[in-house]
Parts: sequence; C-alpha cells; structure tokens
Amino acid sequence: MTHSTDTASAYKQGVTIFIYLGVLTALEFFVALALGSAPIMALIALAKAGLVMYYYMHIYKLNAASAGDEHSYEYKTGTNRLGLWLFLLSDSFVFAGLLVSRFNLLGMTRPHLNQTLGLIVTVVLLVSSFFMNRAEVAIAGGDRKAFRSNIIVTLVLGIGFIAGVLGVEWPNAIAEGVSASKNTYGAVFFMMTGMHAFHVLTGIIFLLVALRNGAKGLYDEKHYPVEAAAVYWHFVDLVWIFFYPALYLIGSLA
Repeated sequence: MTHSTDTASAYKQGVTIFIYLGVLTALEFFVALALGSAPIMALIALAKAGLVMYYYMHIYKLNAASAGDEHSYEYKTGTNRLGLWLFLLSDSFVFAGLLVSRFNLLGMTRPHLNQTLGLIVTVVLLVSSFFMNRAEVAIAGGDRKAFRSNIIVTLVLGIGFIAGVLGVEWPNAIAEGVSASKNTYGAVFFMMTGMHAFHVLTGIIFLLVALRNGAKGLYDEKHYPVEAAAVYWHFVDLVWIFFYPALYLIGSLA
C-alpha cells in the first residue's frame, strides 16, 4: 500500500481501510452465529488488527529515517514514535494476560451477554477510529476546522462506547447473574471490560488535550502530538478487536 501525502488520497485510504474493517466485522458476527468457529474468528481478528496497526497506527513509519541533528523536529519525532510503540508493547502484555486468563479460566464457554449491544459498541469504536484518522489527516493538511469537527465526533463516540459498556452492559450482565464477587465469569468480564474502559477514558483525556492545543494552532506545523493521540486511540480499538469476540462470540453460553 502506498502512503500519499496528498490529503484527498489519505482520506480515501482511510475510507478503504474502514470499509475493510466493517466487512470483516460483519463476517465475524456471521461466522459466530452460523458456524461458531473460533479459529475463523481468530483469523478475522488478526486481519483486522493488521489493518489497524499498519495504516491507522502507522507502524510503517517506524522505518522512517531519524538520523541527523538530535535537536531537530524530525529526529525527536522519530525517537518519540519509537518510545510510544515501546510503551504500547508493554501495555499490550497486560491485555494479553487478560485474554489468556479468559480462555484459561472459562475455556470455550462465555458469559451470557447482549450480543446486539456488543456489536453496537464494537461498531461505535471502529467508527471512532475512522474519524480519528480523518482528524489526524486534517491537521497534517493544515485544515484546523476539519480537525476540530472530526476529533469532536471521535470524543462523542468514545464517550458513547463507555456509556454502552459501563452504563448499559454492566447492569445487564449483573441482571443475568454475571457477578465479579460470585463467579469466575463475572471476574473475567468486569476485569477485561473495566481495564479497557479505563484506557478509553485516558484516551478521551488525551484527545481533549489535543483538541484544545490544536484549536490554538499549536499543531499547524508540528502535528506529531496528534499522531501520538491517534495511535493510542487506535491501540484501544485494536485491543477491543480481540476482546469483543473473546467475550461475546467465542464459545457456548455458560
């Protein structure tokens, strides 16, 4: 895949990736209902993760040259980008541990959760990544107005995701007997979704800072902080790509 600096081309590439993610999510949901095949769902999740990491999270930029003046913006951006990815790598071990615990403790069973709601909050998070990508492209192209509007939409969708999980799914799960203090299913469910929701919340704070500074014109020329905020936001999306099938789709009801 080419990576054009042209704003229109960058928008088009973002739309293409989003369509791929949408089709794969629909396929994942269909496989869960019609076939119940965990290996196929795992492959779909890996394909979605690859798309998010490669394009939305700019993993290809890690190969960008950063040699030269140590005080230059380009050099600092290269080292900051590497540092951010090392942080995300360390953070991913926490989520990987939760994912392993889920299958170790629950096996091929899953708690009784609202399938429709799970799909809705997943779509909301995927759509938020789409608008975050557009916000990043806009600020890179000097379009401060489009940056503000797209990052605000991202924030609203992020808040909607938290409201859906914590405000709707948690009470519903408790009503279905999923309790952190009474059964393993509840402990796994609330730990996984709670840790993820905490990261979404920190991402929202990150985006609010980026929105405030971007509105002041601080990123008109040096916009790496927006890229960093976007990469972190897409990382949160990446984690949910695996958590969603693990909690809602894979396995039979307990």
